[in-house]
Amino acid sequence: MIATTRRVLSCAVLAAFALPGIVGSAHGATLDDVRAADELKCGINTGLAGFANTDDAGNWVGFDVDYCKALAAAVLGDASKIQYVSLTGKNRFPALQAGEIEVLARNTTWTFSRDVDLGLTFVGVNYYDGQGFLGPKSLGVSSATELDGASVCIQTGTTTELNLADFFRTHNMAYEPVPIETNSEARAAYEADRCDVYTSDASGLAATKATFDNPDDHMVLPEIISKEPLGPVVRQGDDQWADITRWVLNALISAEELGVTQANVEALAQKDGGSDNPEVQRLLGSEGSMGAMLGLDADWAARAIMAVGNYSEIFERHLGPDTRLGLERGLNALYSAGGILYSPPFR
Repeated sequence: MIATTRRVLSCAVLAAFALPGIVGSAHGATLDDVRAADELKCGINTGLAGFANTDDAGNWVGFDVDYCKALAAAVLGDASKIQYVSLTGKNRFPALQAGEIEVLARNTTWTFSRDVDLGLTFVGVNYYDGQGFLGPKSLGVSSATELDGASVCIQTGTTTELNLADFFRTHNMAYEPVPIETNSEARAAYEADRCDVYTSDASGLAATKATFDNPDDHMVLPEIISKEPLGPVVRQGDDQWADITRWVLNALISAEELGVTQANVEALAQKDGGSDNPEVQRLLGSEGSMGAMLGLDADWAARAIMAVGNYSEIFERHLGPDTRLGLERGLNALYSAGGILYSPPFR
């Protein structure tokens, strides 16, 4: 009787998942919309050095911008077919929910409530970060635990607001919040001494510090008070689009592990005389049908890598030790190099 009951329940569960309304809700038309417009609408920061800012010619550049380019190259065959939409911490989620963008690539933290309650899908982590504090050396503190009574510049609509409250409450300290909406506003307020310290993701603090006239007069305090896994976000309800955005990111990470670069990808992708590594062949489309599984052609990943390089090339170009930010890979190194970054296998 118990076995029979279990079989009945199993059939009922399977039948529920087979209902047309349920199945239909998992398949949207984002890919069709992007192709029809012949343009990808990608949400990025309003301006954060290394991640998304404009160069002297007015072109958007940065770590997050390169993800947008990789996605456009994979889907549309052209990394330039992008409409960049600058978004603040407060308006980024409404813009995504309203369909004003197809993907949010704006250093956004993956949390439970954002994933579940807001109806969003985080497709992966492209940068493991944590919240810290930036302050002038003249303040005379060496630890965030010495900030009792400090005024703190804080971006609204971010996880940093809640983390800040938790940190000060845990350490039985008081603080005065100075709310701002963009990184440029935070920099202006901080430099005008409207706040004693600025708190944000450690990578963002490094980006802000790098823009100061005298960066050595400022320091990032040693405490990291949170986990901030950052990554691209799409709307729930379109599994195909979520898969595409997820596996474009994974392709960039796997390319680094497999030794596929912007310089050699074209040669390695050749069906005759290319790579003899089966996973490279599957990644680059010279073997198998992974592109078709996504609704794309066989060369989607090769085009993404050709447009921006692999994960390491993107990181070193915008964030690494030879840039103004001077960031080490740290947790964002491949798992085989002491970090925690890796992609599921292309199999």
